[in-house]
Amino acid sequence: MRPDDESEVVALPLFKDMKEEGVRLLLKGAYHQRFPSRIDLIQQGQPADFLYVVMEGQIEVFSSHRDRETTVSVLGPGDCFILAAVFLDQVYLKSARTLTSSRLLLLPAGAVREAMRIDPVFGHRMATELARGFRLLVKEVNNLKLRTSLERLANWILQQAPGSSPETSFIFPFDKKTLAARVGVTPEVLSRNFASLIPYGVTISGKSVIVKDRAVLEQFARPTPLIDDPTV
Repeated sequence: MRPDDESEVVALPLFKDMKEEGVRLLLKGAYHQRFPSRIDLIQQGQPADFLYVVMEGQIEVFSSHRDRETTVSVLGPGDCFILAAVFLDQVYLKSARTLTSSRLLLLPAGAVREAMRIDPVFGHRMATELARGFRLLVKEVNNLKLRTSLERLANWILQQAPGSSPETSFIFPFDKKTLAARVGVTPEVLSRNFASLIPYGVTISGKSVIVKDRAVLEQFARPTPLIDDPTV
């Protein structure tokens, strides 16, 4: 790792207030790399050799079985994956690939486990990340099991739409195929669901999603903090 890269890495919140011994342990054997879009990073079933930290770009975490594939989450700067496999020294249960050109920090799995053992600050930080990941998983299960696909799409739109103005819009953060997998439908069903949301003021214009009346969409979607608020 180049000195300039190391300075940027050490400044990450991940390393805040850590002992120098722990930081050096993590950075020994670490990689700081750029990857083009649509590059596979890890495959489910492989040993967990590294903890990945997103510095720039978007990462799609997904699972596959036979000829089926589904998006589990889309990660951005500051997120890490896949911590549970690294912590337990087990194989990855999910795969990951870049959605956009991305910059990643790769921390050796053994060093992560040792740093958690010797540095209480880092250990607490990783425990918090594991707990956060578990709660996100519970929310995702509830989202999939307790809502229709149309309700899931409506709530996803509300999460993406900025501010609280009655009328708002945003650009698709990734392609529609990825969005379809993210909300648990086929691309064909996704197109039908967008059409079904027209009466609730949602329209598509090119790469933009337009919400004409947020209150009308909220009345249909009925968002709840227990599923939709990332801070809860």
